[in-house]
Amino acid sequence: MTQQHPPAPRPPVPGAPPPPGMPRPPAPGMPPRAAGMPPAPPPAPAPAPAPAPAPPPQSFATPKNPISSNGGPPTLKELVLRAKDEGVSDLHLGVNEVPRFRTRGEIADIGYPPTDLDTFFGWLRECMSDEEIEIFQKTLDFDGAFDFGFVRIRISCMDSLAGPAMVLRLIPAKIMTLEELKLPEVFKKISGYHKGLILVTGPTGSGKSTTLAAMIDYINKNKAYNIITIEDPVEFVHESKKSLIKHREVGRHTLKFMNALKGALRQDPDMMLVGEIRDRETVEIALKASQTGHLVAGTLHTNSAIKTLNRILDMFGPEEQEAIRVSLSESLVAIIAQLLCKTTDGKRAAFHDVLINTDVVKEYILKGQNEEINQIMIKDTYEGMTTMNKSLYGLYQEGRITEELCVENSPYPNEMAQMLRGRV
Repeated sequence: MTQQHPPAPRPPVPGAPPPPGMPRPPAPGMPPRAAGMPPAPPPAPAPAPAPAPAPPPQSFATPKNPISSNGGPPTLKELVLRAKDEGVSDLHLGVNEVPRFRTRGEIADIGYPPTDLDTFFGWLRECMSDEEIEIFQKTLDFDGAFDFGFVRIRISCMDSLAGPAMVLRLIPAKIMTLEELKLPEVFKKISGYHKGLILVTGPTGSGKSTTLAAMIDYINKNKAYNIITIEDPVEFVHESKKSLIKHREVGRHTLKFMNALKGALRQDPDMMLVGEIRDRETVEIALKASQTGHLVAGTLHTNSAIKTLNRILDMFGPEEQEAIRVSLSESLVAIIAQLLCKTTDGKRAAFHDVLINTDVVKEYILKGQNEEINQIMIKDTYEGMTTMNKSLYGLYQEGRITEELCVENSPYPNEMAQMLRGRV
């Protein structure tokens, strides 16, 4: 009888469990278990990792490295110096945006890559203190100023969807004169008053601060005045010449604008510059100061002389407006409303409403007939009054602007067209 042998065992199927009685192979990387040893207990589960702290918002994450001027992005000083050399009025800088310059009203890319957070904070450190940066991070807004020596800048920081950003307005170290700005002779006459209220108005970027600085420079050279300026922030810095000038910045030299304005009345002033007139309390103090023998100058964001009168009156209730009209008629010296237009040589020129508070104008202000004052400004050339249309027409006659620019920039285009045709 033939002896039968048991069949050969099949090779195990890869991945299948071992047959009963066969030891389980050790897990990869684990030492084999010795024979007769009890099975090792299963390893304890690893503790769950602690949740990572939420990252700060992208806008204000802490920068990693300070900016380097060696082979890296440009420093803020380099950007500002380039802007000064190119006649730029504003720099626009922000995280995830390319730097831009505004030149003669036009904003344009200047050829740098988008700004990262480290670079932006490096720029902040060049023009702001650690305390100011901390204020910006907490409040998400900041306004201030910084002097590079070759130029002064006004700083306005903000947060945005793309990240933190800032706009820098260049303020020339040298203050241009009335003659250099080619402003009318009546501006010297207005600057010659020893008391009353002078208002220089216009939208943002219209050059009203430059014009007012030139007028103060004229007073500084020709009159022995004590001049106190209260600004937020200080823009043009005047050196005392024939006049004594003290600059005060809100937040740095005084905690509150109104405290400085009230205090100035007790500091033997001949002239006060109150910066922007923003509310009725500022108007009241400015009128009070001008009625008590002081010369007061300020700015408003209005684009015509008549709208300036209306804006001031609108700050008060109907029952108070009659008293304000009386105060304005007594204390107002002049309103200069200014706008800018492009000229044929690629530069810009200012054109104005100039309202002088003559006896006739006083009567119209008292009666509340503000709109009729415009006709006086057109007809009364002896006192130096003018309208924006007349001012534009003068630029056209000088060959500095074209007919198209006259009509394009005119607040009253139909009247401007008639002037160009010789019908007015």
